[in-house]
This record gives sequence, C-alpha cells and structure tokens, in this order.
Amino acid sequence: MIFIPLFVLRRVTKKSVSNSEKEIETRRRRREMAEEGSVIACHSVDEWTRQLEQANESKKLVVIDFTASWCGPCRTIAPAFNDFAKKFPTVLFLKVDVDELNTVAQDWAVEAMPTFMFVKEGSIIDKVVGAKKEELQKKIETFLVAQASQ
Repeated sequence: MIFIPLFVLRRVTKKSVSNSEKEIETRRRRREMAEEGSVIACHSVDEWTRQLEQANESKKLVVIDFTASWCGPCRTIAPAFNDFAKKFPTVLFLKVDVDELNTVAQDWAVEAMPTFMFVKEGSIIDKVVGAKKEELQKKIETFLVAQASQ
C-alpha cells in the first residue's frame, strides 16, 4: 500500500480543480468567439435556453433552423444557412434537430422541416417554412436594415 500524505492530496485536488475551472473558462471563451459567423447547434434544452437568453440580453436578431437529419430539403439548404452565418455575423444562427430536441420543436409549433424562425428580444417576428434560400436571405437583410434604423 502506498501512503500519500493528506496535505499532498489537498494540493493536487485544489490544483486540478483550478486547472479544470481554467479549462472550462477557456473553452467557453473559444465557443463564444466561434459563435460569431457560425451556426450553433443546440444539443440540449439547457444549451438552447442559454443561447436564447444571451441573444435576448444582447438584443440580437436570432435565426433558428429547425431541421432533421433525414430531411432532404434541410440538407440542401444547410450550406446556404452556414454561408448566411458568415455573411451576417451580427445575427445569431441556431440549429435545432427536431428529433434530438423534440420538446423544443413542439413548444415552437414546428410542423414541417426546415422551418426557420426569426426571433428578436424573445418574440417570434417571422418564419419561413421550406428550403427557400432567397426568401430567407431577403428576410434577414430586411430585419437587419430595420434593426440598424432603430
């Protein structure tokens, strides 16, 4: 049997806790930096709620893609949605798989995929149902112009 003095264990434990806290903070900062100009996929209700709360606080326009892995039109428009995230970095782009977060999809009354919801300060201001790239881009631009004039 190996004997490790208690004071050594405490030091190791404190060090590993502080290192893991630093690591968590570093990951959080990296994630926040990556958020601008990219689509954020929400994989849990907690993550979904956190993203919406942050968007509400920042008063950003949010575009949510309710999608499904088995949906052909969803896969077709996904590259365009990613391009929009790069083109409009002041907008928060979220992606929700309706099979993964079915309670969220039900709460938001999503009946077809893809459905794109436009949210501003916690309120749904518009939506696009279907893989309509031009309509989606036009609405994003319209809301950004309206936001800039406020």
